[in-house]
Amino acid sequence: MAVTNKDSGTNVNEIADGIYRISTPVSPDVIPGGFTFNQYLIVDDAPLLFHTGLRKMFPLVREAVASVMPVERLTYLAFSHVEADECGALNQWLAAAPAAVPLCGRVAASVSIEDLADRMPREIADGEALTLGRHSVRWFDTPHLPHAWECGLMLEESTRTFLCGDLLAQAGNNPAPLTESNILGPSEAFRARMDYFSHTINARTMLERLAATNPTTLACMHGSAWRGDGAKLLRALADALCG
Repeated sequence: MAVTNKDSGTNVNEIADGIYRISTPVSPDVIPGGFTFNQYLIVDDAPLLFHTGLRKMFPLVREAVASVMPVERLTYLAFSHVEADECGALNQWLAAAPAAVPLCGRVAASVSIEDLADRMPREIADGEALTLGRHSVRWFDTPHLPHAWECGLMLEESTRTFLCGDLLAQAGNNPAPLTESNILGPSEAFRARMDYFSHTINARTMLERLAATNPTTLACMHGSAWRGDGAKLLRALADALCG
């Protein structure tokens, strides 16, 4: 683990080839049980940051990105849905990376980001793939899964890394950067405390579509990233949500 800020504990770890998890822990004194805010950086010819992080955490995340690559090289600033930890620092990143553009689904672009962002977004359609160089990301619309009608998630196809946003959030402020242990149990325990899912009637259908991509790494926004049979885990999540 490479700690990039000793005061905050912000750290960087490579969880798949060319994909880095940036994580900032939050003390149990602030959020009961502790918490983490994670971003994922794909380093390539056209580098992509998934989740911009909170506006107030921008200096920490910027410092972490700079430890891996020049911030000015960022091309895409992507996120799942419109929420502070997803895109709160978007305009700060646009100022720091003059060639970068927001990357989001069509609903997010049309109802929010075209107005909120200081630069026009690059819309990505459901099922569309975008080549970054040796990496390629594919977007999946997932309205109301786990929440927000503009929600979407992304698969990096060469490493089978699923950028799964809030789907399997786990509490705790000192999780392993990458684990093969059970995360569904901790995620369901966290959801029992604070139910952030919308309970859309289409959850199982969408999760089955995502499972069919056969991811091997799940890049969770809160808690550890996970490695293993991603299809099996996503189907187990569907059972937990719909059972």
